[in-house]
Amino acid sequence: MKDTKQQFEQVIAMCRDLFSKKLHDYGSAWRILRPASVTDQLFIKANRIRSIETKGVALVDDGIKQEFMAIVNYGIIGLIQLELGYAESADLTADKALELYDKYAKRSLDLMLAKNHDYDEAWRGMRVSSYTDLILMKIYRTKQIERLSGETLVSEGVDANYMDMINYSVFGLIKIEFES
Repeated sequence: MKDTKQQFEQVIAMCRDLFSKKLHDYGSAWRILRPASVTDQLFIKANRIRSIETKGVALVDDGIKQEFMAIVNYGIIGLIQLELGYAESADLTADKALELYDKYAKRSLDLMLAKNHDYDEAWRGMRVSSYTDLILMKIYRTKQIERLSGETLVSEGVDANYMDMINYSVFGLIKIEFES
């Protein structure tokens, strides 16, 4: 499991670097996104991955790797938005945004390590396309929880679904980066 933790951290560092560069270029403009809009962004990214996997070709430069990275970053944005609520303007400094990014990346890592212990690294035997399908399922679950205004009977909340989406994306990125 030591390799998994190290690989997770390397992939998250790659995603964080992209997040940081986009913070430089756009600031924290994402702060205006309401939770449903974050979920829709995640849907767009996951649906594009599935489309590329199915068709076998992408007509736009960004490929599956970039879309998984976007899911990691939008998942973390979603967790930040759940904590802070959405804003009317880009109200976070880059330093504060990165501090929050690190907080939720760490929580996602901790969750992955706990689940990975219990599931005994079963994700390594899965196909990347299965991560895509699981992410899409989590998105549909999240949309239903949002329709219910978070009032579930037995299910985890939106935050747990966002963290699972982050972790499935990291698994996909690990497979792409280290097992290709």
